[in-house]
Amino acid sequence: MALTPNRSALLAGILALSFAAAHAQVFVVGEKSATADIATDFKPTHVPLPEEKLTERGRRELVRNLEAEQGFAHRALPISAGLSLQANGQLTPGPEQYKKMIYEKGQSAAPGDRVIITALEFKGDRIILDFNGGPYAKHRFLRHIQLNDAPVVAGDPAEVATGSRITLVFEGGIPEISAPEVKALLEPLIDFGVKSSEQAYADTLPSELKDAIAAHEVLVGMNHRMVLAALGAPENKIREQQSSDPGGGRYEEWIYGHVPQTIRFVRFVGDRVTVVEIAALGKPIEIHDKDEMNGFNAPAPTREVAMGDQQPAGEQDKPAAAPSLRLPGEPVPTGGANKVQFPTDKPAATPIPPPPSTTTSSTDPSAAPKLFK
Repeated sequence: MALTPNRSALLAGILALSFAAAHAQVFVVGEKSATADIATDFKPTHVPLPEEKLTERGRRELVRNLEAEQGFAHRALPISAGLSLQANGQLTPGPEQYKKMIYEKGQSAAPGDRVIITALEFKGDRIILDFNGGPYAKHRFLRHIQLNDAPVVAGDPAEVATGSRITLVFEGGIPEISAPEVKALLEPLIDFGVKSSEQAYADTLPSELKDAIAAHEVLVGMNHRMVLAALGAPENKIREQQSSDPGGGRYEEWIYGHVPQTIRFVRFVGDRVTVVEIAALGKPIEIHDKDEMNGFNAPAPTREVAMGDQQPAGEQDKPAAAPSLRLPGEPVPTGGANKVQFPTDKPAATPIPPPPSTTTSSTDPSAAPKLFK
C-alpha cells in the first residue's frame, strides 16, 4: 500500500474499520479506590558501612556533595515528614499506613518525577533530608508574629509546602559515610542515576512493560506517559470526533514518522491507548485494537459510598418516593396519588357590612360629627 503525506487520504481506509469502545469515566470516592494504584514494594539495601563515626570534615563533605543533588522518585512520595528509612533495613510506615499518609497529606512526587535535595540536617543517629523544599513552609512559626503591625518574615502567608522528608537512621550513630553511599541507601525510594524523567518512570514499571518501552513499542492500554517513554514526543497531534461513538466522544491521535519511514498512529481515548496503527511502506496497515497489557491495568474503579451516605440495609434497592406537596400524614386523594383534588362545596359568601357613615341618615343633625363643644 503506497503512502502519501496527506493524512486524510490515509485515514479514508482506516475509518472503515471498527475501533474499540472508549473506556467509561468513573467518579471515584474513598481512600481504597484513590490509593489502589500506589506501589509499596520495598527491598532493603545491602551497602557496607564503615565503623568509624562521622567527623566534622565528613559532615561538610556530605553537605557539599548532596545538597542540590537531583534524582527521580521510585515510588509516590507523600507531603509528610513521617518517612523513616533504616540503613540497610525496612521503611516506616508500612504499606497501608503509607497509602493512608498519601491520601491524607497529599502527594509530593509521582513515580519517575524529578526531586531535589534542598536541605540536610544531622541529629545523633540520623540524617534528615528534605526534597523539593520539604513538607513545611519556611519560617512557618515566625509568619504569625508581627512588630508594630509589620510581619517579622516577609512572604506570602498562603504559601503551601509541597515537598517531602526522609529520615535515614543508622544503628549506633552516623558512620563516616560518603555521598555515593548515602545515595545507595536511598535507592529503594530515590534513584540518583543520570537519566531522563521518562527513563526513570520506565524503571518503575513491570519487566514486560519495561522491555516494550526499551524496544520502542506501544501497546494497547498504555497511558500517555508510557508512550512518551517509548517513542518520545509525537511529530503531529490531531483531535477528532469519533464517528463510531453514538455519544459523540472525542479522541486524540499521535502521529510518529513520515514517508518513506514507518508511520505509527497512536489513538488515545482519555488517558489510554485504544488503537495502534503501523503503516510500513509496501506493507498492509497493521492494526492493534485489543488490550495488550496482560492485566497490568487495574480494573475500572467503582464508586464507593462514604459511611455517612450509606443507606440502611434493605433500602438500597427501594425506589425513591416521588416528590409531593402533601403534608406528612395527609390522605391520598380519591382519584389517586397523581390526581389534583379541588374543593367541591363552596361556602356561602358573607355580605360585606356597610361603612359606618351609611348606617344613619344623612339628614339627621345628631348624626353629624361634633368638632367643637
